[in-house]
Formats: sequence, C-alpha cells, structure tokens
Amino acid sequence: NAFDAMKPDAPILHERLLTMTSPAFRAGAWGDTQSPTNVSNHFEFRSGDVEEGFRQADVVIERQYHTKAVHQGYIEPHASTAFWNSDGYVTIWCSTQQLFAFRDHTSIMLGIPVSRIKVVPMEIGGGFGGKGMSGLYLEPVVSLLSKKAAAPVKIAMTRTEVFEGTGPTSATHTKVKIGATSDGKMTAVQAELVYEAGAFPGSPVPTGCRTMFAAYTISNALIEGYDVVVNTQKSAAYRAPGSPAAAFAAESAIDELAEKLGIDPIEIRLINGAKEGTRQPTGPVFNKIGNIETLEAGRGHAHYNTRMGDAESGKLRGRGVASGAWFNGSGPASAVASVNPDGTISLIEGSPDIGGSRTVMAQHVAEVLGIPVETIKPSIVDTDSIGYCSGAGGSGVTFKTGRACYEAAQDVKRQMIERAAFIWDVKPDDVEYDNGTLRHRSDSELSITFQALAPRLNGTGGPIVGRATVNPGGVGNAFALHIVDVEVDSETGKVEILRYTAIQDVGKAIHPGYVEGQLQGGAVQGIGWALNEEYYFNDEGKLMNPTFLDYRMPTSLDLPMIDTVIVEVANPGHPFGVRGVGEACIVPPMAAIANAVSHAIGTRMSELPMTPAKIVAAMGSGSV
Repeated sequence: NAFDAMKPDAPILHERLLTMTSPAFRAGAWGDTQSPTNVSNHFEFRSGDVEEGFRQADVVIERQYHTKAVHQGYIEPHASTAFWNSDGYVTIWCSTQQLFAFRDHTSIMLGIPVSRIKVVPMEIGGGFGGKGMSGLYLEPVVSLLSKKAAAPVKIAMTRTEVFEGTGPTSATHTKVKIGATSDGKMTAVQAELVYEAGAFPGSPVPTGCRTMFAAYTISNALIEGYDVVVNTQKSAAYRAPGSPAAAFAAESAIDELAEKLGIDPIEIRLINGAKEGTRQPTGPVFNKIGNIETLEAGRGHAHYNTRMGDAESGKLRGRGVASGAWFNGSGPASAVASVNPDGTISLIEGSPDIGGSRTVMAQHVAEVLGIPVETIKPSIVDTDSIGYCSGAGGSGVTFKTGRACYEAAQDVKRQMIERAAFIWDVKPDDVEYDNGTLRHRSDSELSITFQALAPRLNGTGGPIVGRATVNPGGVGNAFALHIVDVEVDSETGKVEILRYTAIQDVGKAIHPGYVEGQLQGGAVQGIGWALNEEYYFNDEGKLMNPTFLDYRMPTSLDLPMIDTVIVEVANPGHPFGVRGVGEACIVPPMAAIANAVSHAIGTRMSELPMTPAKIVAAMGSGSV
C-alpha cells in the first residue's frame, strides 16, 4: 500500500521517478539527478495561519480515514474494432467518452498523423470516467493488429480482463484535523491526502485536495496531497475523481465535530457554508453558487424533519447527512445545425451521449429557435465530421456542448432573419424573430414561420447552416447535500438503506427527468462504495474478486427509491444558467452513510467499505 511505498527503504517501482513539489496538476517528473522515489507528486495548499487558527479553537477533532480501490462498474466491457486500409488510413470503432483524445493519443503511439485516423464513437454501456482518456487500452493494439492482418480486427475484454487490466479509482488514506469555536465556527483545517496511483503516476489526489473543504468558508487551511505509485493497476478516472474519498474524511470529521458541540449537522454546515465571494482554501474565489440554498433545502425537507420509526429488537437506526462539492469541467466543443426543407434541423456534435445529452442538445437549439424539440434531429459523429470536441467528462457536456449548440442555433436565427429580409426586400434590422416566427417590425403583413420559410431557402440563396466552436469559461461549481436513514442488524452488521434523499444545485434543469436520474445514479454508486465495493487482493497481490459475482455492486433490489430535490441557482456563465450535474451527486453518499451508521451503532466508522464484519468489530471494540 501507499504507506509501505513511501518508506525510505521501500522497493522503487521506477528508477527515474522524482517527486514534483508544487500545486501544479502534473503527474510526476523523470530525471537522473536525484534519488528515485515512489512519491511522484506532493501538493500543498496553504492559506492563513493554521497554527493560530487551532489556538483559537475550543474543540479540535483529529482523525484518519481509509478507502479501498473501487471500479466504475460499467456494464459494457471495453471493446474496439479497427481497420487499417491499404492507403494507410485507420478507422476505429470504439466505446469512448473522448473520441478526439483517443484519436490524438493513438496517433502518438502509432507514429502516424491524426489526419490518418478516424474514430467513430459507438453507444456507451456505461463509462463514469473509465472510458475517458484514462481508458485508452485497446485502440492502438487493435489498429496494429489490423495492419498486420490486412483486415478488420476486433477485441472485446472479458469481465475479468476489465477488472484486472483497467483502472479503478485510487485507494486513499487521509488524515484530517479540524478546529472550531464553541459556537461551531471552524477556525482551522489541516489535511494530508495520500492516494495510490497504481503502477504509474497520476492519481486524482489534486482534485481531492481542491474539493475537500470547498463547501466551507475557512480562513486558515493547510491541505497536502501525495501521489504514490504502488504495485497495482494504474488508477483511472471515476465520477468526480478524488472527491468522494476526500469528502468521506472531511464530512465524517465535521459530523463528529457537530456532535461534540451539540450543534445540528446541517446547521454547522450553514454556519461555515461557502457562498458567492468565498475564497476556497485552495485559492479560487466562488462566483454565484447554490451551496447555502442546497443546505436550506435539506434543513426544510420532510425527510430531515420526520422522526425515524422505532427499530425492531436487535436492529439499530441512524440518520446521516453530508455535503459535497465538484468544480465541473469545460473545454472545446463544436456543433453544426443544418436547416432542412421540411422545417427540421439536423444537429451534429462530437460529445458522446452518456447521460441523455442528445435530447438536451436538441433542447438548447429548440429553445433558441422557438420550434418543437421533436423537430431537432441530433447526431454524434466521428472525428472527421465535426470540429474538435473535448468529449464527455467533468460534468461538462451540457455546459460546453450545449453552449456550442446554443451558439449554432443563434447563427441559424441570424441567417433566417437575413433570408426573410432578402425575400421581403427590407433590412435585416427591420426583421424580428419571436418564438419561431419572423415578422417585420412595422409591417404586420410581413410574417412567416420558421417551418414555412425552411422550404424556400434553397431557392432564395441556398441552405442555411449554423456553426459554432466554443471553449467557454464560467463553468460554475456544483454542491450537493444527501440525507440517509439506515438500519443496522446488531448481530450480523448488515446495513439496510431505509430512506435516501439527494439534494443538489443544478443551475438550471434543462431536462429534469435526466437530472433526477443523474442524482439517483450517483447516490447508488456512492452507496456501493460505502457498503460493499472494494478491490480485494490476496497476500501474493492477486485480485480475488474480478467478476460481478464477487465484486458486489448494489442493485435496485437492495435500495429504496432515491428521492431527489432539484435546487436551481442559475450559473451566470451559461445563457440558460446550466451547471454540471453528473458528479457532485457521488461526493456525499459515503460520508452520509458512514455518519448514519456511526449514529446507529454509537461508534465512528473510518474505513470503507463498511462491511458487516467491520461493523460488528466496531460495535465490539469501539471504532473501526
């Protein structure tokens, strides 16, 4: 594990690996002038005077927390087909979240120009980060095999190969120290995050550091992160990479702090809650965010204000809450909207659909043009057919690709106004566009709908095609609060989830049904992480549970309905107020469930997963 790998006398995995010491998010350095190490990176974020902050505290909590490596658990295994034709061009069909990144990195590995590689994205049977850039496993191999065979070649992993050969998220080890005054105001925090990167540098410890206390206003902070190489699979991205494990530590300690001070757990989060203008412990200042609104929604929710029923004999019940933050992502994105003669629009874009984004992109265009969403026909195309798109990751598709679709629709609107002006022989400034209808501003006789104008385009100047390529800033942070009731069997240690509520600021819910599904899915994955899931290795380092039979993921039969509350605090960085949704929802569950279990059994749980055996041991010894 990481602690063994960090010892001075530990075997060195890479003889030329040196520690980088900086807040820059880079994975290790290579050189020949210093002593090699297994610590590829050391991050340090410092603000204020930590020592003075702890001197001002009336209460100090200091704890350690541990999590095991867990897999994304996508149902479809990695699969790729390639054909290297006689002209030296390669076409790759694969399940990917980032088709352009796959193209570019395959180009580097094969030593051929990107213009000779076309990546065709197929439908994705789950990704959760594991089929993003860190999931480039098969494509270079299958391409070379196709070249050798002079024929198409396909490779599909077995489930065991997926577990053994692809990247889980990191196992983590976190030390947390929090000081607060008697009225609940946090005076200082200190944390040390040690993340296992696997065989090569690059764990998500930087994002763990960034998000750990992002939901709080803290003047004095010291947060350190260590990226450590160990003898396991190289870690890969998994939904809000690095943040759930960091939140497990921070939110568990904050819950214990509230308990020690006799303060309601949501109230202590409100006392210290980050808001617009708050400077994060890692440096950036928040713009408009919905953290406080999310906490207030939780405090007023029926779940939080309803007493849990009495447990049967031999059962123990507890309620837990936890907050979570995710900064969301952006990046380049492109979209093209072509007006068809029948009044429909062919919309093409390059961000794979892993959460219903086709419909959401169509909604962006329909909203701008004031036409039915059913008339928008979205397609996700290959790398030869659209401008660069950074893909599906960081909860950024609705924000960045939606913005590209919005701008492409604005381009269509502008051209439709110009075309109507041409037909009417007036100036474009004399034409207004209102909810799918074009009108002359002063002549009420001149009016035409979008659908009526569309078939006249080819005869009055040619087709209309709206285009946009964007790289937008102002992505907007997301905050979540989860409330959970559990029942613990005091004899077996089995945990049953009785009730679960996920609350999240989404900026603007473009498609509320899809938003609800994201919140529920994140909660379920977090529940599995908290109670069941782990990579289990024997003493020889062999993975002992490389199938879904032994790697236990929760199913619908294990859980109640996940209730959701959608909070909408508009993000000023998007024309519709959008914030990313898909990752903040996996940040709070582990801590919320750990807090609930701890309240039920009367002792603190500090290691995940909280298996029945660990819970029984905790009840016997006083803590785990």
